[in-house]
Amino acid sequence: MTSSFTPGRRFLAKCALAGTAALLLGSAPASAAVRDAAPRLHLRLPAPSGPYPVGGCTLHLVDPSRNDPWDSRIGVRELMVTVLRPAVPGHRSPRASQMTPDAAKSFADLAHRIHPPLPPTGVDWAATLTHARAGAEPLPGRRPVLLYSPGGGDARTMGSSLAVDLASHGWTVITVDHPGDASEVEFPDERPDRGRVRETVLTGPPDAATFRTMTDTRVADLRFVLDALGLDHVGAYGHSAGGTAVAQALHEDRRIAAAVNLEGYLDQMDGELLPVARQATDRPLLLAGTDGFRDARLDRSWAALLDHGGPVARQQLDDTHHWVFTDYASLVPQLQQAGLMAAVGRASMTGRADPRVTVPAVRNLVRSFFARHLPR
Repeated sequence: MTSSFTPGRRFLAKCALAGTAALLLGSAPASAAVRDAAPRLHLRLPAPSGPYPVGGCTLHLVDPSRNDPWDSRIGVRELMVTVLRPAVPGHRSPRASQMTPDAAKSFADLAHRIHPPLPPTGVDWAATLTHARAGAEPLPGRRPVLLYSPGGGDARTMGSSLAVDLASHGWTVITVDHPGDASEVEFPDERPDRGRVRETVLTGPPDAATFRTMTDTRVADLRFVLDALGLDHVGAYGHSAGGTAVAQALHEDRRIAAAVNLEGYLDQMDGELLPVARQATDRPLLLAGTDGFRDARLDRSWAALLDHGGPVARQQLDDTHHWVFTDYASLVPQLQQAGLMAAVGRASMTGRADPRVTVPAVRNLVRSFFARHLPR
């Protein structure tokens, strides 16, 4: 069941994990005939490292006060989010799929255009399983909440591994899609001017106006999630454009107590610093980057914030690249091993470091930050 919400409803009572199955959380396997006719690579996500099993549910949130910035015909701003929570041990429901068949079909068509090193064929994207289980009973008790905003062109599903790992250590994690710039977002139903699966409007790197719209929209989306689900004193983390958004949302909304910016710029493409970089922050913010993606623009915008002092820190992962903060950290090496990606393609996405090193490093980086500033 996928639940739809408008502002004012609290999700802890409504987002019952028992009996939930939809969208991110479950998909039908391909028929034997299809599998036999076209065998494709099945990718694996790493298991979480925490003591708790994880359950999840999917919510459809509708903001009637905003129109969609990418398609004004829709008339409202819609979001899809997944809520991942520590669960009571012993639940035997199947592991949830990273993508449903319909979402995976769209992603397969778009993947190599969004990320050119990815193969255009040869992968069964619907076969990848997360380590969350639909229908698992949530562990009793109140737990701090973390919001996740993915990178531009990526869907929330590509942040599944880190989100599930955080939930396995005791946080409630809400991964947020930003329809229009996300690669694909699947909704519970169709609208007159929107199909069930909505694909990205981006066809290449954003120009200055598009990047500004992305940032402003994502900040508004995150604040709307706080409104709609009645949340306060939360953490937020995001990758790339999502990192930009969570840093700026931290500046604008005091309900966000701490944030992690995973390699998102703190300026506009024309060089104008975001308010968070111009005016500083009095709440903890971690700037985490890679040596492979680091450039003058990132250094300038991050240095502007760091020069203010305060509870801001910067860390760098060496021998890595931009998408090491996502599920690609573990998926891309498998593609290379299977002969579906060249070594140079892997290096341009996640770097050359072994995922047995990078995946725990990213998890520990984010988890240790929130353990200090938003403990379970």
